[in-house]
Amino acid sequence: EVGILAKSYIDQGRLIPDDIMTRLMLNELKGLDGYNWLLDGFPRTVAQAEALDRECQIDTVIDLDVPFETIKCRLTARWIHPASGRVYNLEFSPPRVQGIDDITGEPLVQRDDDKPETVTKRLQAYDAQTKPVLEYYREKGLLKSFSGTETNKIWPHIYAFLQTKLPDVSQEDASTPR
Repeated sequence: EVGILAKSYIDQGRLIPDDIMTRLMLNELKGLDGYNWLLDGFPRTVAQAEALDRECQIDTVIDLDVPFETIKCRLTARWIHPASGRVYNLEFSPPRVQGIDDITGEPLVQRDDDKPETVTKRLQAYDAQTKPVLEYYREKGLLKSFSGTETNKIWPHIYAFLQTKLPDVSQEDASTPR
């Protein structure tokens, strides 16, 4: 139920309100005691960070400092085949024929939240909301920032840092999304 509510905000290109996002995430984190886990994109506001801190012990926070233009270019280059969910990126994994799904030959579409004006609006909102979160975790001594524009250049530094936090994680485990 809370996921459907969250989707309605996403479909409008808006960020999910704190109370909905917090309920969604904290519900997902239940039962993960005894496990190491990594959150991506949460918390985005100080209210979310405070709610998370009340429920969980946070060991470290990683900030990926990527220029907005890089993010905007990647997102606006994303096109999908609606029926299958196949995702193409014009920059690094384009379809064989522009605008056409490789398998079915059907047209690709750009989701509303990947259109340039929506991406710009979302990035501005994200920046305004997350700067205070970064400061919140910086003051707690938990923030580690990594800057760059390419995953293959940033990842080795992140991996080396994570090895200091989780020395038993292998490179193979670290490269497998869960």
